[in-house]
Amino acid sequence: MKELFLVMVLLATLNGTAVWAQDSKYPPLSEYMMQRDTEMALARSAAPANISDRATIKVLTKSGYQVAREGDNGFVCAVMRGWSAPTYTPAQFRDLVYDAKLRAPICFNPAASRTVMPYYELRSKFGMEGKTPEQIAEGLQAAYVKGELPKRDGVSFAYMWSADQNLGPGVGHWHPHMMVFSPYYENSMLGGNEFGSPLPIVTDDAGTPFAVVVISVDEKLAVKAQQQR
Repeated sequence: MKELFLVMVLLATLNGTAVWAQDSKYPPLSEYMMQRDTEMALARSAAPANISDRATIKVLTKSGYQVAREGDNGFVCAVMRGWSAPTYTPAQFRDLVYDAKLRAPICFNPAASRTVMPYYELRSKFGMEGKTPEQIAEGLQAAYVKGELPKRDGVSFAYMWSADQNLGPGVGHWHPHMMVFSPYYENSMLGGNEFGSPLPIVTDDAGTPFAVVVISVDEKLAVKAQQQR
């Protein structure tokens, strides 16, 4: 599978750099932006307070994600937009890439902050340039092969426990859950659980370095966003 993926990546070609224009078929960039304090509160709600209170917080600006508050525990919390939705598999997630209403608070553990967050930030950069889902996928594949993204050769984690997350039409809040970044995992390795169920499943990009296992947690653990005074 690794060899197949690398062949696929090497065959991928970039279709040129698109720019965000006034006549773009996608929503204007302003629809993705949030008020700074509101975004920081939403980012912190991704994880329990014992983690998020000491985490670095990043917010989206017109030039990408920027640090709004430095932390001291190695965790990084941010609010992902639709550009972060996987454009490899499952195919239906491609419809979320330019959903300007999607808000996905996430808090990466130290390992994921180093190896996974750059992937999502590059996805966001491509999205802000107005690239199509296919171009985003091709650009990420090329960047990974060239060594412009950190290699995924170990498991890492992120919290997505926000009670205020919006993961798209028909999904909305869904369950608070853990993201387990598990390179090359297939759903069969978890028992073949049904997609969309609360059981552990590989949701994104099975069999690639970017595979994600999702494990739901008790709804009572969901965290409400609260602005700090």
